Amino acid sequence: MAERTGGDRLWGTLGLAGLAAGWSLIHTTAGPFVLPSLADTGTALIRVIADGSALAGLALTCLHAVGGAVAGAAVGLALGLAGGAVRPLGAALAPAVTAILGVPPVAWIVLAFLWFGTGPAAPLFTVAIATAPLLFAATLAGVRARDPALIEMATVFRLPRATRFFRLTLPELAVQVAPALSSAFAMAWKVALTAEVLGDGSGVGGRFATARAHLDLAEAMAWIVLVVAVLLTIDAVLFGPLRRRIDPATPATRDGTDDGERR
Repeated sequence: MAERTGGDRLWGTLGLAGLAAGWSLIHTTAGPFVLPSLADTGTALIRVIADGSALAGLALTCLHAVGGAVAGAAVGLALGLAGGAVRPLGAALAPAVTAILGVPPVAWIVLAFLWFGTGPAAPLFTVAIATAPLLFAATLAGVRARDPALIEMATVFRLPRATRFFRLTLPELAVQVAPALSSAFAMAWKVALTAEVLGDGSGVGGRFATARAHLDLAEAMAWIVLVVAVLLTIDAVLFGPLRRRIDPATPATRDGTDDGERR
């Protein structure tokens, strides 16, 4: 398992290195007015970190993205569980959720500004309504794909509802829900940044808009790099262990004890 995890990290590092190489190639061929050099971007990144604007901007953007994602995930998970348990309810909710998912995030941002103004409620609402459908669809599919044999076994042995949910339902749902959570979390940051750029200019999105207005492409890209670095770090910390746990190639039992420990 350790060798496989190390291999995944190595390939991930190679992927980021390839992205950096592509960045350098575009800068060399197209010039700094299209894409600044990695060195100029790094210098700008150090500057925004040193003057404290990075921490202040990230704090607000993290509040918008994570707060909205948690609210959207909670609503989507709850509706998905209810729709999976009561099939007519799931059938009624599915087209409505699909319609909500089909509305572009920028449209929700404009509506949120009209409804809530340009304060923090607008990006929180936009992120929540953009991420909830992803969790609803994944949870609904996971509930409907549950193993009938496990359901029958739980009924025969009269397992308590709490035991059924935490020991049977959640582990099965994790296969469907974990990728949706990761995708929803990434989308939350994009939507939050867009709302900040179009809204009151707060957070990282506001700093990015200011750098764009000043034609400071290096600083604009520095803000993007900063957000991507934070996103990758949080994703690895929060969702990395969950992905490894549900990996079918991982030699672990459902209770988290691997074969080596059992022997």
